[in-house]
Amino acid sequence: MFTIEHEFDATVITLLDEGEAPLLEDVTINSFAECVTIEQYDPRTDRVHLITLSQDQVRDLSVALDLPEGVYQLREGPE
Repeated sequence: MFTIEHEFDATVITLLDEGEAPLLEDVTINSFAECVTIEQYDPRTDRVHLITLSQDQVRDLSVALDLPEGVYQLREGPE
């Protein structure tokens, strides 16, 4: 299950774990114009871990999810 909220400066997506126990903590994705942040609470350390991706990294990740093992470089338009 997930939620989507549109705020003033970001779109916020929250992923909730509904699988078999033990369940993992929610993941919150904040999509800003300049970057995307991913947050998840870690109960072992009582801290929220934050990862920041550039828009290019998000693009590469979305493409990489559908590709086989290898090394790739995306190019913009025809050369």
